[in-house]
Amino acid sequence: MNRPYIFCHMLTSLDGKIMGNYMSTPEGDAAGSVFYDLAFGKDRYYKHQGWLSGRVTTDDNFTFYKKPDLDEDAEIVPEGDYVADFDENIHYVSIDPSGVLGWDKNYIIYQDTRAHVIEVLTNKASNSYKDLLRKLGISYIIAGDTTLDYEVLLEKLKKLFNIELLMLGGGGVLNWSFIQEGLCDEVSVVMAASSDGSTKTPTLFMEKEGLSDDKPVHFKLEDVKIMEGDSLWLRYKIKK
Repeated sequence: MNRPYIFCHMLTSLDGKIMGNYMSTPEGDAAGSVFYDLAFGKDRYYKHQGWLSGRVTTDDNFTFYKKPDLDEDAEIVPEGDYVADFDENIHYVSIDPSGVLGWDKNYIIYQDTRAHVIEVLTNKASNSYKDLLRKLGISYIIAGDTTLDYEVLLEKLKKLFNIELLMLGGGGVLNWSFIQEGLCDEVSVVMAASSDGSTKTPTLFMEKEGLSDDKPVHFKLEDVKIMEGDSLWLRYKIKK
């Protein structure tokens, strides 16, 4: 398969949570800065052309569970993918198989990074939703009929958008699905020297019935560094 090299880059607590109150502690804040600088800072380690997240992660951080403003009487849009005009040099790839995210512009702002939005749809997405994306100037990829076809998605990201290096950015279900499918090459974890003990927040990897299971995957530690705020930066390769 002709796909990008994929690294999963995540911020976690000491007990592996990817969200929670630990993030607002001094240690969590320091680890968050390390996480950002490694992937988006001026002298970033990872010089990727895009990062990919699931629908819930996108709603939590960017679209905030708004409903899309659809025109049910919109004219039928052309079949297939849509590549919009954009000026940004990095893309935010949003997994949204049914087309439900309430976008109102074609880019996201993450701290001082501005990224062009690419929606990943299946044929379940409505014509009215694709019409909205076109009106907003949001690119979209059709990757599957009723369920997501990861291989089609990744091949199109490389072919249509020249993405050679792709960051996988959660949530835990999406991360684990990619890893179990053998589609993730490297895992980068910035671990904060903090924890909140919550049992209600998602973890780095999470199985979901119908998408993945709890069959173990093995990793090889490539490097570990002590970073600001007593955080750790761990890099693993995934054993094939």
